[in-house]
Amino acid sequence: MNSPLSSPPVWQIGPVTITGDVVATWVIMAVLVAASLLATRHLALVPTRTQAVLELIVGTVDQQIRDTMQLPPGRYRAFIGTLFGFIFVANWSSLIPGVRPPTAHLETDAALALLVFLAVIWFGVQAGGIRGYLATFATPNLVMVPLNVIESVTRTFSLLVRLFGNVMSGVFVVGIVLSLAGLLVPIPLMALDLLTGAVQAYIFAILAMVFIAGAMPPKGNKQ
Repeated sequence: MNSPLSSPPVWQIGPVTITGDVVATWVIMAVLVAASLLATRHLALVPTRTQAVLELIVGTVDQQIRDTMQLPPGRYRAFIGTLFGFIFVANWSSLIPGVRPPTAHLETDAALALLVFLAVIWFGVQAGGIRGYLATFATPNLVMVPLNVIESVTRTFSLLVRLFGNVMSGVFVVGIVLSLAGLLVPIPLMALDLLTGAVQAYIFAILAMVFIAGAMPPKGNKQ
């Protein structure tokens, strides 16, 4: 059995090795972009069934942002919605025979966690300027500065470990049972794995919202 941390190479471009996880990641991104363009090219005041579903999804994301961040959702909708959508589809890509979810690969989860880390800085600086963002590290007082700096790094690492551990463990367990018990026996485990994948996408998005909301400058320091 191959190591769960390894990814088989598909082809080589000079010194760069393209793995199956990279291919799956780019295919998922292309599918999401194409689906978004197709679904939004004929928007109307009287929504079609597809548009109504899209409006329901966007409305749900907006409401979740309002409830979690206590902020207007417009500025954060695209990032949070894309983050959740990619992780959700990536986790469920295990339904395709022979495809391992990109989120079961360490590098993909590290990239997602890094995006959240950078988004926290970006939105924090946008909301209160550099001074306002840096002031959040002194909340509630200056003594907390070192701890808050360490927390900003460790919570990013926790995002990576949480997503990788949960998705990889599900793939690993299903693979072992499938190799030992045959095709039909792992179906209940696969259903549980899909549920776990959906929950992990939701948790990752919620934590991203919490971290971004924490980067908002204290009241009175906003620019």
